[in-house]
Amino acid sequence: MSNSISTLLLRNLSDVFGENDPVRRRAAIDEIFHEDAVFYDPQGGIFRGRDEIDGIAGVIKATHPDFEYQPLFPPEELGDAGRVRWVSGTPGKPPAYAGTDFIVARKRSHCFGLSLFRQSSLKQNAPPLPRLLTTNGSQTFGC
Repeated sequence: MSNSISTLLLRNLSDVFGENDPVRRRAAIDEIFHEDAVFYDPQGGIFRGRDEIDGIAGVIKATHPDFEYQPLFPPEELGDAGRVRWVSGTPGKPPAYAGTDFIVARKRSHCFGLSLFRQSSLKQNAPPLPRLLTTNGSQTFGC
């Protein structure tokens, strides 16, 4: 089954980096990421394969377990690549930070590489986070 870059980007936000439950997070990683996927952390780390991506996603989520990611605009696609700009923070409060995820997919069914860039902070008077956009949870990604 062919899957859109947009769906991969949104699932990565909500089901991987936005997921508190380690079992559900790992299941999403196994569905979305190919074993040779690479995550480039803006702090300088490079994480290769599902196990390392799972580990860093858990570490990042543990720093702010109540934060949710909110796409600012629909994802943009170009060929086998795409990006989504987002904010993150506690629902009902102003966003704490913002960033952009870039993804390059192989065969449009697995995430091959991901780079995540984060801004350090947002203005104090930023509006509260709206409800999260969601993706179709029943869609599967075969690995």
